[in-house]
Amino acid sequence: MNKTIYALMTLVMMFCGTGCSSKKKFSSNGKSIVTISGQMAGHDYVDLGLPSGTKWATCNVGATKPTEYGDYFAWGETKPKVDYSIETYKWCKGSDDSMTKYNTDSDYGTVDNKKVLDAEDDAATANWGSAWRMPTRAEQEELREGCDWEWVEDFNGSGVNGQLGTSKKNGATIFLPAAGDRLDADLFSVGSSGCYWSSSLSEYYPYYASCLYFRGDIIVWRNDYRGVGRSVRAVLR
Repeated sequence: MNKTIYALMTLVMMFCGTGCSSKKKFSSNGKSIVTISGQMAGHDYVDLGLPSGTKWATCNVGATKPTEYGDYFAWGETKPKVDYSIETYKWCKGSDDSMTKYNTDSDYGTVDNKKVLDAEDDAATANWGSAWRMPTRAEQEELREGCDWEWVEDFNGSGVNGQLGTSKKNGATIFLPAAGDRLDADLFSVGSSGCYWSSSLSEYYPYYASCLYFRGDIIVWRNDYRGVGRSVRAVLR
């Protein structure tokens, strides 16, 4: 995809759009920075008291702590790579109209009407095991609506910017670093924006998938090109 077109598209789509007690860590000024409610298969999670009961990982797939960016994945791929482009995307034959999986429209390739990632194509499951998966768009929207969000620069002295979410229900916290994204061999917008894949195909165009996007104080869900490398924040099954 042409980088200029991608940049313009990004600007447009900005406006579219298990039983352990919680343990909070605090910074020197007493502000809560991350909540750990328990651990599953070697990875910490937080219970934000969301209506669905969904429990979220405290760091990105490929990271070991909340302030690490982790790995970047094209949607439906389970390994990071050097080049994130239409030519290297696993689920097409080199163009937007040649999709080979997760397609609902014959104008864009082989139709299978799959709208949610299979477990074998889920980056969270593939890297962290069967206890974990990528969230659906509805679960990302629940996260967005269920927390009060604050743009934080130099989070707790880490040098990392991102969004700090505080649960409206129980006060638990979650931090999403502004990891930017990867297009072709380049890394864009680190420190200024973050975009986190859901497991849900776009309802508009099948070469898009849904993601949670933020830039500064703006935090929205949107649809974006499947071949771009983005962050993944897992949830428990």
